[in-house]
Amino acid sequence: MVKKKKTTVKAGPSPIVRRFFLKRKIDDSGVSGTGRVAAGVLWPSGKVSIEWLSNITSHEDHESLAQCVEVHGHGDHTTVEWIDLLEL
Repeated sequence: MVKKKKTTVKAGPSPIVRRFFLKRKIDDSGVSGTGRVAAGVLWPSGKVSIEWLSNITSHEDHESLAQCVEVHGHGDHTTVEWIDLLEL
């Protein structure tokens, strides 16, 4: 009889995927507009993917939510609006 090894999968910071919007109060660039300007996903690894909700859509990946907000936050003009609440 052969014993099977247990395989452990490292889930990262959170075992779930969380969706969010980037919500902009002021559009300094005049490109993305105000309100919900991008839809995003926080992956279990802690990495983030976003897709812009403008007429010319594009998507990009970031190493973390903090990095994403640092790049696209325009100071305090942009907030993260969570769609999926974290259940404890």
